[in-house]
Amino acid sequence: MNRFNWGWSIIFIPFFSLSINSFAEENISDTLIHKRIQCIQNMLKQSKPGVNVWWKGWMAGYSVATVGQGAFFLISKDAAIRQDMALGCVTTLLGGAKQLLTPLNTADTNSLDQMPENSTDDKLIKLYSAEKLLEALAIKEKAGRLWQVHALSGVVNISSGLITWIGFKRSVWDGVTNFLFNTVISEAQIWTQPTRAMKDYKKYCNKYKSTPNALVYKFQPEYFISTYPGGIALRIIF
Repeated sequence: MNRFNWGWSIIFIPFFSLSINSFAEENISDTLIHKRIQCIQNMLKQSKPGVNVWWKGWMAGYSVATVGQGAFFLISKDAAIRQDMALGCVTTLLGGAKQLLTPLNTADTNSLDQMPENSTDDKLIKLYSAEKLLEALAIKEKAGRLWQVHALSGVVNISSGLITWIGFKRSVWDGVTNFLFNTVISEAQIWTQPTRAMKDYKKYCNKYKSTPNALVYKFQPEYFISTYPGGIALRIIF
């Protein structure tokens, strides 16, 4: 007599197609979908100039300061000035690196503009993409104001002050002056950072997400059971 060992296997197959089947539409017209898309597009475009001014301004400032202090370090004969310029170069270089590593609104709005709106499905996909983009920019701006950012800047500034005082064997007041000066610069950079995307996202959510017409993205799995010699497979597509 033939004997079979029956086993169970579960196969999870992620299905991330952004089709209308991946979320539900609740009483929302094509006109309102288009209106919401336009709202986000306008928000993205209007916030970008302010971000560019802030980013390029601080980047230029750090670059000029680094080059200038480097030049003074090379031409000066005074030991204290050379120490200050060398340390200053390091701190401004770190400030410039932070700008490069943490850009804000770098969204390519042209790619969003080029997404089609020929059908309801197209409009919903475009709206989903626009909402996610605005949300991502808001999160990035919020991250730039977190306490960890202030703490990291504080560590750099304290280290700079200690190097001036202990490392270079200068007076404690030289170290304090160095710390305070660098703190003013770094905190000014943080607190002048634009937060328009955060405000725009909150405004958008208050206007559309809390209404009966808001899109509700729902998890809608599909289940398939199939058999094969020696086992049964349960396939879940979501």
